[in-house]
Amino acid sequence: MRVGLIGVGKHGRRYVRHVRQDIPGLTLAGVARRDAARVGAVARELGCRGFATYGELIAADEVDVVIAVVPPVLNEEIVTLAARAGKPLLLEKPAAPSVAAGRRMLAVVRGHGAWVSVAQTLRYNGVVQALGRRLPEIGPLHAVTLTQRFERSTLDWLDDPDRAGGGITLHTGVHSFDLVRYLTGAEVTAVTCAQGRVWTRRTEDTFAATLTLGGGGILATVAGSRAAAGRTGYIELAGAGGTLIGDHVANTAHLMVGSEPRPIDPGPTIPTVRESLSAFAAALAAGAAPPIPLEDGLRAVAIAEACTRAARTGARAEVDGIG
Repeated sequence: MRVGLIGVGKHGRRYVRHVRQDIPGLTLAGVARRDAARVGAVARELGCRGFATYGELIAADEVDVVIAVVPPVLNEEIVTLAARAGKPLLLEKPAAPSVAAGRRMLAVVRGHGAWVSVAQTLRYNGVVQALGRRLPEIGPLHAVTLTQRFERSTLDWLDDPDRAGGGITLHTGVHSFDLVRYLTGAEVTAVTCAQGRVWTRRTEDTFAATLTLGGGGILATVAGSRAAAGRTGYIELAGAGGTLIGDHVANTAHLMVGSEPRPIDPGPTIPTVRESLSAFAAALAAGAAPPIPLEDGLRAVAIAEACTRAARTGARAEVDGIG
């Protein structure tokens, strides 16, 4: 399968590396980037064709499948063009800048019978997988806590709401919101949230939220920051028979029963972009459904949007359905 990659920044380069080195059956056919003046040099470096616009890349005969690693405000048009061209698409998260945009995207995808998967890459993390396998040992869940801390970002567009679509609640929060759904199997129905700014001026770079889950009995707390000097990814899953604790950045995990920590070996650190690409390629080769369908990516966006609404009003906010 010949891949057309839209976006060749820092994160896009990860996709380049894994497409070229790690995923049998995928070859890099072309790239498009926002800086059209530099796309020729990048294409020559990578040994593929350069496209001045992503529309030209999607329409090109030598491109079989499309991967988009761009700000979410561009995703609606990319989804529409790929659906009309009949080309499978792997879409980096967040899947959309808003629920309204997501609903329009979903209507296009369903109308054309298009194949779209969302790269909620944290699902493939070794610690996440190890904790998920041990969930039956702790009985019914009643509390979930997730936090992610990052260094201050050097990307100026992340503080521009017109280009980014939102702040850290959208861009990083969707990782945690998706994991809440993935690990619990329950949907988030309502939220409360506070947001703050440490380094940013137009979007938030910190947030803390509480999530109420349907089905009864589970309360989740989720927090994120892009203003820390160190990077962490804390996960705590509390059940009737014990508490699973891990850090998906440090690649550590253990089970707490009483005050006794029982180590869990998550195995070697897993490159999650590689695993997301591998699942994407395997599903296409098998004629299977998308590993993480667009609906899943949009449900994480809906939680993020409800959090922002709750932070602005100071009141509890219901999570909108995506249709």
